[in-house]
Amino acid sequence: MARYAHITGWGMSVPSRVLTNDELARTVETTKEWIVERTGIRERRVASPQQTTASLATDAALKALAAAGLSPRQVQLVIVATSTPEHIFPATACLVQDRIGAASAGAFDLSAACTGFVYALSVASQLIQTGAYQNALVIGSETLSRIVNWNDRATCVLFGDGAGALVLQSSSRPGGVLAFSMHSDGSGGDLLSLPAGGSRMPATHETIDQGLHFVSMNGREVYRFATRVMAAATREVLAKAGYVLGEVDLIIPHQANQRIIEAAARQLRVSMDRFFVNVDRYGNTSTASIPIAICEAFAAGRLHVGDRVVLVGFGAGLTWGAALLQWVAHAPVPAAPWRLSGLFIVRAMAWLRSVLRRLSRRVEAFLFGERGDTGRP
Repeated sequence: MARYAHITGWGMSVPSRVLTNDELARTVETTKEWIVERTGIRERRVASPQQTTASLATDAALKALAAAGLSPRQVQLVIVATSTPEHIFPATACLVQDRIGAASAGAFDLSAACTGFVYALSVASQLIQTGAYQNALVIGSETLSRIVNWNDRATCVLFGDGAGALVLQSSSRPGGVLAFSMHSDGSGGDLLSLPAGGSRMPATHETIDQGLHFVSMNGREVYRFATRVMAAATREVLAKAGYVLGEVDLIIPHQANQRIIEAAARQLRVSMDRFFVNVDRYGNTSTASIPIAICEAFAAGRLHVGDRVVLVGFGAGLTWGAALLQWVAHAPVPAAPWRLSGLFIVRAMAWLRSVLRRLSRRVEAFLFGERGDTGRP
């Protein structure tokens, strides 16, 4: 029996703090008109000190699970695509798994910069289609404000914080993720990077003084790359699935720059009406931009049963890719007890489970640790 990976739940979480172009123009040498003309961005969201990549991802994940009617205990896999992980390790996905109470789920992070969500969606859909898993939670989450040099007008105007999540579930009904493409070109890795903080250039006083822990970007070259691959990836994924552009109802691109999206539309020779764009309100949220846009497209009535939708992105690496999906409404699900009790109770139960797990490890260490440490029989 053929298996299909359907999107059955979606959720997003963005910080309440809105940073406008007017505010930026008071701190760096720029104007709100210049930012809009060059990028299409009018405002972006900035995380509070208490918000992190994991906390935003957790909020989005719980909303997506509620929409799907899936209990966290039923989740089998959590993938977090991010360029700003909570730590190098443990994986941010493991923190999310713990915070939502997905006790049976495997979890890992995926790093492919802004294309990461398309990559993660492709991986999860294949694991479902092969029968390895029945469901997966795919999240894109970022706190890019933590790695932006707010004195650099070339980059600080571009980025914002946020998270989006999708629930994928197995079904015998045709639809869901139909095809995907993934590409990379490491020869362009220096065009968009975070130079320091990894094994090649660990953090030192010198790397901090030189600002090497901030985003570094060759804007002109990235723009040329992006305008070329967005259209190419769209055509490729349609060809793989046996469709043509005229059969596509909506294109949801990575929300990096209005001009890049318009250039892709010209190359594809399709109207901008076929694209969903919200870059003006959120800026570039990297891996979070496509799932956030999916949530808003659905809320705006731009997604309908049977619609064929292309998701297409590009990013550092260099990476680029696309996915074609058919939006198929799932049957209404019975209201699960955890949905009726509210997300607060879900969080509380997940926290309690985490505390008990930590306590059990301490008890085990107390009872058996010495014998294990000394090697005595």
